[in-house]
Amino acid sequence: MPKLQMQGPKPGLLRQLGFFSATALVISNMVGMGIFGTTGFMAGDLGSARLILACWGVGALVAFAGALSYSELGINFPSSGGEYVYLTHAFGPEWGFMTGWVSFFAGFSAPIAAAALAFSDYLGYFFPSLKQANATVIGSGAFTLRLGPGQMAASALILGFTILNCVGVGRTAKVQNVLTSTKMIVIVGFVLLGFTAGHGSWSHFSEPAVRTSSVALPTQFLVSLLWVMVGYSGWNAATYVAEEVRRPERTLPLALGVGTAIVAALFLGLNVVFIYAVRLEDMKGVIAVGSVSALHLFGPGVAGVFSALMAICIVSTVNAEITVGPRVYYAMAKNRAFFSAAATVHPRWHTPVVAILSQGLCAMFMTLSQFRDLLTYIGMSLTLFT
Repeated sequence: MPKLQMQGPKPGLLRQLGFFSATALVISNMVGMGIFGTTGFMAGDLGSARLILACWGVGALVAFAGALSYSELGINFPSSGGEYVYLTHAFGPEWGFMTGWVSFFAGFSAPIAAAALAFSDYLGYFFPSLKQANATVIGSGAFTLRLGPGQMAASALILGFTILNCVGVGRTAKVQNVLTSTKMIVIVGFVLLGFTAGHGSWSHFSEPAVRTSSVALPTQFLVSLLWVMVGYSGWNAATYVAEEVRRPERTLPLALGVGTAIVAALFLGLNVVFIYAVRLEDMKGVIAVGSVSALHLFGPGVAGVFSALMAICIVSTVNAEITVGPRVYYAMAKNRAFFSAAATVHPRWHTPVVAILSQGLCAMFMTLSQFRDLLTYIGMSLTLFT
């Protein structure tokens, strides 16, 4: 008689992430291209230091309120997928389907692309050809693409971390913990040294800039708030990997609350030091505002060091977002709301490899978009669903 073939259980996700790793994911998802790449645009659009700081303050309150709400949701639904899981349970699969696909394009692929482009712009301090301003423009109107060394460097960064995430969340978490710790040291050091040893001026806070936006100021404040929410996006990061968090009922609320509070303090401190370092008029339209601030505060020698360190800070964000996003597509695929192959977990690495690779390819393609357009697209889409 033929022998019966016994099949073992399908490989699944493992609970390997503790409080520090979950909090590191929250911090690294939040602290990235949003804070390092948007204040220059806000300087031109709002033209006032007080309005810029008010905008970041309002964004902090919204993010913290979201973190408190998601803490409760994470305790009651400790499954990977974040708002995809919550909206599916609350309003049905149609809303889950929509938010899941918005997460794929606007929630993760676009922010990964934008962060990678900001990384290239910071490296542009050393290699000017990497700056977005030097990219070749292809097409016109809504079909404009930008191609150059900066886009290639951004895509290479995305590819490298996509491969790393395929080979195990444990390895990725170790790298992420190192990158996040480095990021925290760099930001705190930059803020403290900026005020104690930098050559800035408090008079910059009372010097308005000529606005580059023709939109009425209240309306522009709301538009700028969307960009700020891009900077704060990531306060919900730990809920996306809930199935891989140890003791989620305790770890998720702590990671979300502590991570969001730390980032809010860092963001406000960074914006104050940016304005202290550079007049708003000189900051308008600058992506790598951290590099410009370091140049004004410390001179060209030290500014190069801080530009390199800020590029590393953005690298941390790219890795964190590449880690978090595929868990949404994994949850969707299990409910047949995404390609079924995305629900497959690698038997050795215990990672959703197909989901990770799909996101990586989409993000690499989106590096061809204009940085400012990516910010607006991300802000409008994410604010609606979160």
